[in-house]
Amino acid sequence: MKPFPRVTHANWGYPPHNRWSFQHIQELFPTCRLARGQSTSLNLPTQSRDILPLRFQSAVGSNASISDFLATAFCDAFLVVQGGRVIAEHYSNEMNGSSAHLLNSVTKSFVGMLAGIAVEHGQLDPSSLVTRYLPELDNAAWRGTTVRHLLDMTAAARYAEDYANPSTDFWMEAAVVGWRAELVTPETPQSLLDYARSLAGQDMENGSRFQYRSVATNVLGLVIERAMAAPLATLLETGIWSMLATAHDAAIVVDGTGFPYVAAGMNATARDLANFGVMMINDGTLGGRQVIPAAWIADTVRGDSNSVECFARGNYGSFMPGWHYRNQVWVASRDPALMLAIGIHGQFVYMDKARDLVIVMLSSQPQSIDLLLYQDALTAMSVIASWLSESPAPAKRQGASG
Repeated sequence: MKPFPRVTHANWGYPPHNRWSFQHIQELFPTCRLARGQSTSLNLPTQSRDILPLRFQSAVGSNASISDFLATAFCDAFLVVQGGRVIAEHYSNEMNGSSAHLLNSVTKSFVGMLAGIAVEHGQLDPSSLVTRYLPELDNAAWRGTTVRHLLDMTAAARYAEDYANPSTDFWMEAAVVGWRAELVTPETPQSLLDYARSLAGQDMENGSRFQYRSVATNVLGLVIERAMAAPLATLLETGIWSMLATAHDAAIVVDGTGFPYVAAGMNATARDLANFGVMMINDGTLGGRQVIPAAWIADTVRGDSNSVECFARGNYGSFMPGWHYRNQVWVASRDPALMLAIGIHGQFVYMDKARDLVIVMLSSQPQSIDLLLYQDALTAMSVIASWLSESPAPAKRQGASG
């Protein structure tokens, strides 16, 4: 892809520049690398089916095809995997199967699953206070906050995440890693830990409701790093990425200390990301290896006795009724599981255990959140899932060496 000559640190995240920059994050910002494993990559066979003509009613009431939707949604990569086979694979905007793309908040789900490994090893207690692992956060913003509150986005620290507001707390935190050059001042914290320490006060009771705050994921990453006594990037690489039989390395944007911006900074290819989804709907296993503890996947899907009610009281409750958020994953259905990893500007991993189905969508939408496009994305994926279920599913296969 030819770079736009006007792409800078100041405009990279705005349209139309993000159409180029989302595939070139590693050229714009410092990153750490998550190396693929030494084993042969997962070679999913192809059994193409033409999903593009499928039609659905869009959020604005028009009759649209999947092809129409992908064009209007600024989709760069769309991948459908069912029964361990690639059913459909479509790229645009000069992206291809080897192109890394910014995942935005899909990154969060990797951190939530890493927490499950730490719990399984006895290194992390979700019921413990954050200050057990990060005594530096013994202040009014994090007082009484537990690891569980971080995992489920019910932490009370006052932090606004209004993407349309250029000076919201989310963008002030993103400025720490250089994502908002215009917000950087001599007083800007030099690290994500220092940013978390700078927060003052709380605006609710811990655990009272779901409130999406990206700072909670960065603090969770810091907690895991302390609990497991190793750099977070190393833990993500050895615990998850190298276990997914990926074909390419991944990368994550880092702050000035080298700590990964795990709220939004991961970059990966669509096919490699699909491996993560396949692992999730197979109770944490991939290629015969247990990557994430099955009990942690089950906990994610099940939630606790208050998960749905807590979510309903939060800032997405009316848009996604009946859902819950657990361990940094969005959950629509418990039995069998329907899970989502979601990122702004149109990033999705749709994980449907009932249909043995994973759909990856990577986009460069102009707006951080376009609720109409998000609603259409979920409808389109549901239509694809229903259509595929009308025919006998392909024989189960997680992949072959090649």
